[in-house]
Amino acid sequence: MAETNPAMPPVPALERAFEVDAELGVLQDHGTTRAGHRRVIPIIGGTIRGAVEGRILPGGADWQLVRPDGTIDIDGRYSARTADGALIYLHAVGVRSGPPEVLEALLRGDPVDPADYYFRAVVTIESSAHPEFERSLFLASYVREANRVRYVAYRVT
Repeated sequence: MAETNPAMPPVPALERAFEVDAELGVLQDHGTTRAGHRRVIPIIGGTIRGAVEGRILPGGADWQLVRPDGTIDIDGRYSARTADGALIYLHAVGVRSGPPEVLEALLRGDPVDPADYYFRAVVTIESSAHPEFERSLFLASYVREANRVRYVAYRVT
């Protein structure tokens, strides 16, 4: 019997989808907990532009764990109201890493070239009004500034 050649899976590509500009509150340093060095950064507002348009609502946050080497595990969760009035929930899980002096500069709020550190996350969206966003994963590349975080999200095809 002849061997069959199974089809190869498609190679994913990235398709620019939307941009987020999130305004941040004051960092809350919880110190070392049973999970590790916990920090919480409130998300107090902002905008989303592109395939989805809207305003980020206050009340979300980025729940961070700082590893011993300074790398930060990102767990951002926040809501937005779209231009058509619907609510969407965004969840970003990722990592920020770089040389210790660069991470310290970011923590102080100093301007840092985004090429000097690594800051990426996978973003998922929940929305009863816009289920088309629930059918994809988004990969985001970030820039951290003193009082805000900006990212561009790409739909993984």
